[in-house]
Amino acid sequence: MTALLPGQPAADGEVVFGTPWEARAFAMTIRLHEQDVFMWPQFAATLAEEINLAQLAGDPDTGDTYYHHWLAALERLVAEQGMASIDEQERTREAWRRAADRTPHGRPIELQPSDFADPR
Repeated sequence: MTALLPGQPAADGEVVFGTPWEARAFAMTIRLHEQDVFMWPQFAATLAEEINLAQLAGDPDTGDTYYHHWLAALERLVAEQGMASIDEQERTREAWRRAADRTPHGRPIELQPSDFADPR
């Protein structure tokens, strides 16, 4: 597979990922697009906006933050489409962190209702 968007990390004509989460974010984006949650031009425009915002905030745009912008664009579109608000996404992210913190290495991470409780 070749890069789908300008600036997307690629080598020898293939998309490359620095870490597993980058590949998962990529795969989720492709799947949501295939399910018509958003159109590809909409994602590309949102990604360009996220990259521009990051550059305005001082991101040196060396390529190593590309998938951070990709994820920000995906999260924004998921919220805009009403699938999960930014707050819901953050609560879920924190729940996963809590569950991961208590899980011994090598064991499956299992979410529990208490993981979603507000720790404040």
